[in-house]
Amino acid sequence: MTRLSILIVEKDHDRAQKIVEGIAAAGPHEVTVLTQTGGLARRIAEVAPDIVLIEVADPSRDVLEDLALASGPLDRPVAMFVDQSDAHLTRAAIEAGVSAYVVDGLQPERIKPILDAAIARFHMVSKMRAELAATKAALEDRKIIDRAKAILMKSRGIDEEAAYALLRKTAMDRKTRVAEIAGQLVMAAGLLS
Repeated sequence: MTRLSILIVEKDHDRAQKIVEGIAAAGPHEVTVLTQTGGLARRIAEVAPDIVLIEVADPSRDVLEDLALASGPLDRPVAMFVDQSDAHLTRAAIEAGVSAYVVDGLQPERIKPILDAAIARFHMVSKMRAELAATKAALEDRKIIDRAKAILMKSRGIDEEAAYALLRKTAMDRKTRVAEIAGQLVMAAGLLS
C-alpha cells in the first residue's frame, strides 16, 4: 500500500487511538484525527485526505447520512465503523456512498484489510460511474445525431446514409464532433420552426 493521507473522525480519544495504532501497523501513513463533527465537510476539504475513517458507536440513520455525505464519498473512499447496526442502517450507509461499512470491526489488525477493501470498492464504483456517464453521453449524442439526420432527410430529401455523411463531412471541415454539429442543427431547426 502506498503512503496515504487518512482522516479519522472519532469523538472518543481512546477509540481514535485504537484506529491510529491499527493504521501505524499497516504502514507509515499520514493520519489526522477529528474529534468534532461540526463543520466536518469544511475540515475534510481542508485536510483533503485520500481516505476517511469514521467511527460511530451508536449510529442513527441521520447521523450516518450526515457523516457519509460530509466526508465526500464520491471524492474519496469512506470506511465507517459501527458497534451495532441493522439492515436499514447498513443500507443507508451504502446508499450514502460509504465504501466499507464495518460492524464491530475496530480491531487494529483488521484496519489494513478494511482500508484495502474500501479503496478497491471505491475505485470499482468510481469506474462504474464513469462508464455509466460515458454511456449516457454517447446515448444522448446518438439521439441528437438521429434528430439531425431526420431534419436533413426531410429538408433535403436525402436518405439516412447521405444525411449522416453530410453531418460527418461538416464536422470534419470544422474540426469538431459530429454530435456537436448535430446539436447545432437541431437547435437551429427548433428556432426556425
